[in-house]
Amino acid sequence: MLVACSGGADSMALASALAFEAPRLGIRAGGITVDHGLQYGSDDRAADVVARLAALGLDPVEAVAVRVAAASDRTAHGAPYAGGARRVGPEAAARDARYAALDEAAERLGAAAVLLGHTRDDQAETVLLGLARGSGIRSLSGMAAVSGDSGRYRRPFLQLDRQTARTACLAQSLPVWDDPHNTDPAYTRSRLRHEGLPALEKALGKGVVEALARTAQLSRDDADALDAWAAREEAAVRDETGELDCARLYALPAAVRRRILRRALVAAGAPGGSLFARHVEEVDRLITGWRGQRAINLPGKVEARRQGGRLVLRQG
Repeated sequence: MLVACSGGADSMALASALAFEAPRLGIRAGGITVDHGLQYGSDDRAADVVARLAALGLDPVEAVAVRVAAASDRTAHGAPYAGGARRVGPEAAARDARYAALDEAAERLGAAAVLLGHTRDDQAETVLLGLARGSGIRSLSGMAAVSGDSGRYRRPFLQLDRQTARTACLAQSLPVWDDPHNTDPAYTRSRLRHEGLPALEKALGKGVVEALARTAQLSRDDADALDAWAAREEAAVRDETGELDCARLYALPAAVRRRILRRALVAAGAPGGSLFARHVEEVDRLITGWRGQRAINLPGKVEARRQGGRLVLRQG
């Protein structure tokens, strides 16, 4: 098992917890720090984190350097930029590079899981960012406790607040590194952390973080149920040729129908990271507001048209 550690309080507390528990559970535990190369002296910082992890008794420990691609030539999921895709900023580009490095390290070292130090405060911020994007209930569900291929990524601190992690480091005299990006107002999450959430707590009272984290879990439960419903209905709304039957789709609740449409569009070749709610809504109008519209062009060169009572999806 590996712990991803930036050297900050959250991940240092998690590294310490893993180092303490691993021998008692018979688990081999190591650590990885990712050097994004975005700041002067980042390689020295990475070497310092490696030394701290080794001092905790973790083995193996490594620093992995990554290149963060420019926002102009990447989409939200690291694919080449194409018309209609969303260009990502430095935060998302760094996240893509970091997860790619963690995936590679986990494969190379044979790790069963990678632990991430996200806290309840991170979860609250993620929910607010999803709310601002208007991305729907799945976005409001925030980060999952278990995610990634085969459940590789684990977030055991999602129920703990950020201050608890910092207090744990202070109690153990663990040195921590505070990333200056986390206080830089140029970054959206930083502004939310230092301006947005405090303003909400001032207006609404304490407990906003806990309420947002609870909203994430409730939203995740609802989204999982709707996804399962859509998966069950998908075969029933296809005709004998395998095409989607518009009348059968129309009879479904909108939340279920749009999930089926999104799944079908991705299966037809539309990149999931470039397929937004507005795209699915446009296709949905071929079902619910049919007035002889022309075909709709979608990311990935996918075309959606209504033809003979069927929704036909083709990649050009």
